[in-house]
Parts: sequence; C-alpha cells; structure tokens
Amino acid sequence: MKNLYRFTTIIYLLLVTSVLMAQSVSDLKLKDYRPKSIYKTPISNIKKAKYSAIDMHSHPYAKSDQEIAEWVKTMDESGIEKTIILTMATGYKFDSIYAAYSKYGKHFDVWCGFDYTGYDKPGFAARSVKELERCYKVGAKGVGELGDKGVGEIYSEPQPGIGLHIDDTRMKPLLAKCAELGMPINIHVADPIWMYEPMDSTNDGLMNAYEWKIDQSQKDFLGFDALIQTLENAVRDNPKTTFIACHYANCNHDLEKLGRLLDKYPNLYADNSARLCEGSVVPRYTAAFHEKYQNKILYGTDNDPDKEMYNITFRVIESLDEHFYAIDLFGYHWACNGLGLSDKTLKKLYYTNAMNILYRKK
Repeated sequence: MKNLYRFTTIIYLLLVTSVLMAQSVSDLKLKDYRPKSIYKTPISNIKKAKYSAIDMHSHPYAKSDQEIAEWVKTMDESGIEKTIILTMATGYKFDSIYAAYSKYGKHFDVWCGFDYTGYDKPGFAARSVKELERCYKVGAKGVGELGDKGVGEIYSEPQPGIGLHIDDTRMKPLLAKCAELGMPINIHVADPIWMYEPMDSTNDGLMNAYEWKIDQSQKDFLGFDALIQTLENAVRDNPKTTFIACHYANCNHDLEKLGRLLDKYPNLYADNSARLCEGSVVPRYTAAFHEKYQNKILYGTDNDPDKEMYNITFRVIESLDEHFYAIDLFGYHWACNGLGLSDKTLKKLYYTNAMNILYRKK
C-alpha cells in the first residue's frame, strides 16, 4: 500500500510539474505578456483635460439613447466639449446615426462617408456628389473616416471603393464638392509600418502587427510609401479642400515624413487618435513634433468612450510620467511615457486647431 501511495504521489508531482512548466517563460506567448512597471515614479491621475477639448476622431460607439446620454455625461466630466462622429456611411445608415446623435446638439458633429455605388460605371461621380449634397443637407459637417490600407477605400458604407485611392481622377468631383461645401475630409492612409514588415522576431510591433498584418499579395496593392504619396497627390491637387490625416498618417516611426507634408500644404492637418501609445514610446521625439507643428495637430481618441480611456490620453499628452502600461487600451507590450506638452500647445491641440477647421468660412 505504501508503494502504491508513493507511486501515486510521484505521478501527481510529475503532473503538477508539467503544468507549471507549461507556464514557464520559455512557453509564454507574446499575446499573454502583461508586464507591470517596477519603477516607483510619479503617477498622474488626470480625470479632466486641462483645457476644453474637441475630440476630432470618434465613431458611433453608443447604440442607444441611454448609451449616448451616458457618453455625454462622461464627456462633460472629462472636459470634452464636442466629439466628431465619423460614420463612414451614406444613405439610410447615415440618416439613422445622425438622427440619434443630433438630439444632443452641440455635443456631437456627425460626418458622412462617400457613396461608391457603381464607381466602375458611367455617371458615378454625379450620383455620388448628389448623395454627398443630400447628406450635407441632412446635417453632415464633414466626410470620414475614409480608409486605404493598400487596395483602395475600404471603410465607406454601403459600398467600399476597392481600387479607388484618394488621388484617383474619379474622386476629383467629390473632393472639389467638399471644398465647396466646407466639409473637411478625415482620411486613414496605410497602417503602422510594422504591419507591412516581416512577421518575425525583429518586428518591433509584433504583438499587434501579427493580428493586423496587411496582405500585400492583393491585386494592385500599394505599399506604405505609395499610399503616403496618394495622400500628398490629393492634398496638392485640391488646395481648397481641408484634409485631416488621422493617426499621424501612420508615420509614428518617421514623423519627419508627415512634417514635410504639413510644412508644404496649408490644407493638411493630422490627428493623433489611437496612436498615442506608438508616439509615447519615444516621448522627446513625439513631444518635439507636437510643439513644432502645434498649429496642425488635432486631439482624437478613436476608442470606446469611457472615463479611463480619456484619462489615459490626458496622461500621455499632459504629464511627464514615465514607463507606464496601457495594454488593455492600446494593445502594445511596450510602456507609455508622458509627452508633457506646453500649455500653449495643449490649447491648440485640444481646441483651437479644431475650431479653426470646424468653423472656417467657406
């Protein structure tokens, strides 16, 4: 009996050891890596933006009147005066979203998409311009978010514009009409550079890159630099149209590339939505960029509108906190750092630049 007990105990210990071994570092998956900062550095808990803010990049996350009302309460508590709802939609979907959010007046501006129905057939431009004018009459204040990660505009509903890049000649009447109506265009070109790089151990953003990697084998695919060029072509050829390159035009890795465009084109702006983590990993570089281009950068979130989300964005933008994690919000394994932007820049980032765009005379 003793031998049987000893044998059973050994088997149990082997099983426990096997389970523990499965949790060892050598078997840890990158997606399960959740580091906690060991540094006893200052922690800022910024619950309200230092200055009244306009969130220039959000989406219709709230689906019911109750959820929208809760969002408005959160905005008021967080110092967000207005949020831009980028619907990416036309037709009935745009109308329904506008009806839901317009009840809350000054808290929201609602933007539409482009209607690409029949974009490969004669008469497309005239039909699409007509729908744009209709959305404008309903209440659309701008257009966006357009999105091109390599194969053309994929975000607009109900019909994406596969094969249509922003500089396509078929887009020209739409871009010109936006200028005429005073409707800014929010456009997402490319994605962070690591989405286009090899998915191996050298990829700096592998945690998200592997999940969001871009299929570069698609027909007529444009790479990162080519997509940035389409943006420049459209901005250059439509000087009366205001463009907002969201997510820093996905140039966090090379902000000088974006800076060159901002220097060259008065009608181009950029928002920092959903890319604060990418920027805060190199805080001095990113902060210097914000200070230099303080008249051209807009505050945006592009995330579920809860208090913690807003607080993290304020912490990155306003504080000088170091080495803190926000993995659940941003998804990356690296630590964030505060940019510590100057008051002069904060006022412009949060409010003045947005007001200059939203209330610019036609």
